[in-house]
Amino acid sequence: MNPRTLFRTVAVAEAVTWALLLVAMFLKYVTESEPLGIPEGGVPVAGAAHGAMFVLYVLVTLNVREKFAWTGRTTIVALVAAIPPLCTYVFEVMADRRGLLATQR
Repeated sequence: MNPRTLFRTVAVAEAVTWALLLVAMFLKYVTESEPLGIPEGGVPVAGAAHGAMFVLYVLVTLNVREKFAWTGRTTIVALVAAIPPLCTYVFEVMADRRGLLATQR
């Protein structure tokens, strides 16, 4: 898989798992329900999935930064984007539009 496709795929997957975790937390803490019989609203499963995707996003970001010739600032912005919900997707779209996902090496 080329670096651009890899980064975009992982960034979107990280955002999707963030959204799933937020839904699961809403079900657990706000509605106090267990839809489809899933214990704790699915938080343990969604949390584990998101944790794995978060770590994968960080590793992929650190791996592709040289291939994209990112500055330190761009790399930090990409990494910080993993913290707020859905921001990896926003970063990925903006980086693609600005040509930051073009392989330099």
